[in-house]
Amino acid sequence: MKISGFTFTRNATKLYYPVKESIQSILPLVDEFIVALGQGDEDDYTENEIRSIHSDKIKIIHTQWDLEKYTNGTEYAHQTDIAKNTCTGDWLFYLQSDELVHEKYLPAIKENCEKYLERKDVDGFLFNYKHFWGDYQHYILSHVWYPKEIRIIRNDPAIHSWKDAQSFRRIPNFDGLNYDCKEGTEKLNVVQLEAWVFHYGFVRPPAIMQRKRKNHNTNYHGEGSTKKIFEKEKDLFDYGDLNKLKQFKETHPKVMDAFIKKFNWREQLKYDSKRNTNERQKHEKLKYRILSAIEQKILGGKQLFGFKNYKIIKPH
Repeated sequence: MKISGFTFTRNATKLYYPVKESIQSILPLVDEFIVALGQGDEDDYTENEIRSIHSDKIKIIHTQWDLEKYTNGTEYAHQTDIAKNTCTGDWLFYLQSDELVHEKYLPAIKENCEKYLERKDVDGFLFNYKHFWGDYQHYILSHVWYPKEIRIIRNDPAIHSWKDAQSFRRIPNFDGLNYDCKEGTEKLNVVQLEAWVFHYGFVRPPAIMQRKRKNHNTNYHGEGSTKKIFEKEKDLFDYGDLNKLKQFKETHPKVMDAFIKKFNWREQLKYDSKRNTNERQKHEKLKYRILSAIEQKILGGKQLFGFKNYKIIKPH
């Protein structure tokens, strides 16, 4: 059995992505790791960061992004597919460059990959998610955040990254362009793993978080839309009251130790209900707080009206 790791990235160091740590988190498990590295800005050093891992398993593919051809975030899926199509493993383990897996889960992940290798009805594996917010001690349990997602897929040419690369679908006779297409596509049959992906996408200094949001919006909607949306916003992202979130009392992946030690923006965060702005993040709005409370306190975490881009099959 062979397992490939893969990801896409661009301007990762400039935008405070733990891309090196993300790769390192599953590197002991995989036989190769493919990176689709988009051409970044002159002040970005993502390639140097990746090469500093000094692993023969890592292969970098240099790419160019075309945001006019791949609109509405689908360039992310296109870049993901570039990396995926280079993988040679039986199973393909995908992480975005702000996602890590704790080392304690790796043995069980490998065991399940071996167990289901010959079960062709299993297209992949589903992971639970912890979405950290603001700092490394708080995370979000909210209706507005996806609680699970597919992160290991079988090496099947018909399986592609989908929409903005959050997930995967089977797309027969894919034209290589329309990643937004739903008609004629199929959800994957997956086995749920008792393993978590640690998502650090919203743990950045407030100024860089705002820069990342502008960059993200530009990749979806263009510079004109971004300028209009952000012209009234401040330069510092407002994370809101972190004390209203869940406290994280476990350990982070070991490879994150040095990255976490760089945390130096605590004084810019709020740990009480006092706010200097009327701005509210989506998870803070009343209707989502009510939905989240029902889901967590009454339904045991089951999401109401949530979209599931997968079909869970019973494990054997």
